Amino acid sequence: MNESMNRQYYLASRPITLPTPSDVPYRDVPVREPAEGEAVIRNLYISLDPAIRGWMSEVNNYIEPIAIGDPIRSSVIGRVVKSRSDLLEEGDVVMSLGGWERYTYGAAAAMHKLDENAGIPLSHFLSVLGPTGLTAYFGLLEVGRPEPGQTVLVSAAAGAVGSVVGQIAKMRGCRVVGMAGSEEKCRWITEELGFDQAINYKTCGDYEAAIRQACPDGVDVYFDNVGGDILDGALMCLNKFARVAVCGWISTYNDPDAPGPKNLWQLVAQSVTIQGFVVLDFQDRFAEGIDQLANWVMAGKLKFREDIVDGLDNVLPTFLKLFDGSNSGKLIVRNPE
Repeated sequence: MNESMNRQYYLASRPITLPTPSDVPYRDVPVREPAEGEAVIRNLYISLDPAIRGWMSEVNNYIEPIAIGDPIRSSVIGRVVKSRSDLLEEGDVVMSLGGWERYTYGAAAAMHKLDENAGIPLSHFLSVLGPTGLTAYFGLLEVGRPEPGQTVLVSAAAGAVGSVVGQIAKMRGCRVVGMAGSEEKCRWITEELGFDQAINYKTCGDYEAAIRQACPDGVDVYFDNVGGDILDGALMCLNKFARVAVCGWISTYNDPDAPGPKNLWQLVAQSVTIQGFVVLDFQDRFAEGIDQLANWVMAGKLKFREDIVDGLDNVLPTFLKLFDGSNSGKLIVRNPE
């Protein structure tokens, strides 16, 4: 290892609203030797996802909260610089659960080896061929269960997950309406991704009225990435036996006093199924999902964007782009070798 210090951005205090540099400062600690069965990787790409904000709090989540003093948890892709396991060799490239840090340590058995000679950019394994794409694939097809001719509404439709959801729904023969936060994003999802219509949620005014206008036959599947007032508006536009796939509620992550949904009675009135999920629910089927997503990408049927920012020291301001909508595609920090 050429560098003797490991820069880490760690959780010093649990943020109340948006995390600040005092909540997530950095430290430089000596690089240690891996333990038996471990490998140490030099992180090349760090995934930035809304779920990380939830892990910073003490609220029950699908995995345990980040402990005070621990590096911020994140999916990473890195190159093995030292291994004490027969499973990995120096120079291998792997995907792992790591952190906002230059080096990540972990059990070699928990690291997934990637083929960097396969002609696929490594960053794609954190986006369309990784957790992002798999969330869209299984969330829509297994939770939303769209049928040909039905109407699918997607919030945060220009985001890393929503943009893939809409394209898969179109391939399933659905009419697809997406909600996005700028005219440029609305044009992108309609003109390039094939969505049938877009709603600019920042300028449309009354959400329920805007959704009714864009979905005159009602909504059969609502893929929810945001929660809040948009969810309330969507609930009023659902058809009988509609399905709501709850992927995230990003509008509430930084507001501890955010009100809950007001229109949940519609679940009864329209016999609606609402189901939350996480991509780990489908872990035993990841190979199937990756294979299908890769086939669509190679066939030109699935388009996506990656918003890659260089430099570990940009990790916190880059992460905050998730909450003001200024990112354009899957957010990733790159640490060039």
